[in-house]
Amino acid sequence: MISRVTSALLRAALMALTISMPSLILRDVSSDTTQIVVLVAILAFLMTFVEYFSEYPSMIEFRFASPFNRLRFGALFLTVLLLSLICASATVPTDFGLLATRLGTHLGNAIDFPYSPVRLVVLMLPTGADASVVSLVRTAAGVSYMMSILMLFIFVSLVRLFGWPTRRGAFNVWVNLPMFDPTGGGDVLHRLKRDAGLNIVLGILLPFLIPAIIKAAASLIDPITLESPQTLIWTMSAWAFLPACMIMRGIAMSRVADLIEEKRARAYAKAQAEAEEKRMRTA
Repeated sequence: MISRVTSALLRAALMALTISMPSLILRDVSSDTTQIVVLVAILAFLMTFVEYFSEYPSMIEFRFASPFNRLRFGALFLTVLLLSLICASATVPTDFGLLATRLGTHLGNAIDFPYSPVRLVVLMLPTGADASVVSLVRTAAGVSYMMSILMLFIFVSLVRLFGWPTRRGAFNVWVNLPMFDPTGGGDVLHRLKRDAGLNIVLGILLPFLIPAIIKAAASLIDPITLESPQTLIWTMSAWAFLPACMIMRGIAMSRVADLIEEKRARAYAKAQAEAEEKRMRTA
């Protein structure tokens, strides 16, 4: 009981810290923005605490299949931290901020080639945008996109090389997929593979589609302005992090489908062997 409360409090505090981090690092944050951030941080704290305090999950998937959620949180935390340092160093340079800016500049320039997601994000900016804003957006896009790629590389390595999620014991499908309805119709294995493929395809396409959709809709609605540091940080984090999470979910569900298929094959083989043995005894 005590360990579960402590674990839930720690996770909730880290989630609230992640949301509050840009406001804590950036300078000249308005009071209205601070109030909104505090409200969102409190809501995230309460939701995270309730979710991890309960014995069984209600929303968070793969809760008992570590380090799936830890890897996602770590990638988001580092992305928000690096982007906050980069934006803060634009006005008040610091050693860590300058180091993060230099790293992000190299990453952004390396990925900024024709038809790349970073190039599409830069082209999403309004015509005539200031050169400093374009450079900052390119840097932020490069950092966030590389963090998402690193997260995916680590997760694929865990699946392929270390046998996630069965390395530490049995894997319970229904506890780790609380939002998946097994009675929704059709074979569970087919539905898992279908959802896995859909998540992977959407996760790959969204970094390309989102900037194109925003650019196409700029003539109908006011385009997103990335001159505000807070908007830049969360927009770039969501643009890279959410599609990467969809790809991770697709890979995880594909892995779960493979485990179910292997278990079915073993069960069928065992039943067939027992039937054959029984037939030979009665012969």
